[in-house]
Amino acid sequence: MEFVKPVLEFDKVCVSYTKQTMAVKYVSAAIERNSITAIMGPSGCGKSTLLRAANLMHNLYPNIHVNGDILLNGENIFQMHPIDVRRRIGMVFQRPAPFPTMSIYENVLAGFTLNGINLSKSEKEEVVENCLKSVSLWNEVKDVLNKKGTFLSGGQQQRLCIARALALKPEVLLMDEPTSALDPIASKHIEELLLQLKKDVTILIVTHNMGQARRISDHSMFMYLGELVEYDNTLKMFENPFDERTKAYLTGKMG
Repeated sequence: MEFVKPVLEFDKVCVSYTKQTMAVKYVSAAIERNSITAIMGPSGCGKSTLLRAANLMHNLYPNIHVNGDILLNGENIFQMHPIDVRRRIGMVFQRPAPFPTMSIYENVLAGFTLNGINLSKSEKEEVVENCLKSVSLWNEVKDVLNKKGTFLSGGQQQRLCIARALALKPEVLLMDEPTSALDPIASKHIEELLLQLKKDVTILIVTHNMGQARRISDHSMFMYLGELVEYDNTLKMFENPFDERTKAYLTGKMG
């Protein structure tokens, strides 16, 4: 696929847990700006492993080795400071994970606090209000900002985590099955939210939910045994996949 000025590019990316185990094998893909890209595939195919490579999560584990290049606006992230990468490429995990000792207010500002970035009181208030509004949470929590983030429902907690990731104004937002722990109503709210957010941030989402991928993503990647089998416009892939393995997965013959 050809994109104009991709925001993120994977170039022959490999991720190995041991010398004998390669979890991701030579994945190359260009991610279009202000789009949602779904990464699909059976369990253990390398989806989350690829996603975590994009904000240097694997750097935290000395036994994991990443090869190839990942470019953010043409700049190789492996030559950047990890803090800079994680400010520009945010991440939201599978289970809602607000910092339990922090209030709702403090959770939104956690990225600034942890990175030693000082803001004035008015700047903090502006960031908190804008970010909570961006995830449609402001009206629900504006009167309880000093309560712990864990006080919220699961869907509200996940929206809080998205607000926390958005506070540093990332260019890319990585999401690892962000609705799998939520009920259908909360999941629908998150899906609607992502469709709004892509105007401001590029989103990569790992999902097992094929219906979700079809509903919200512009492009889809299908991975199998660590390889990128197919990458195309989502509607085109679902209606006419070119690889038999993709077809088998999308029709439920491969789980």
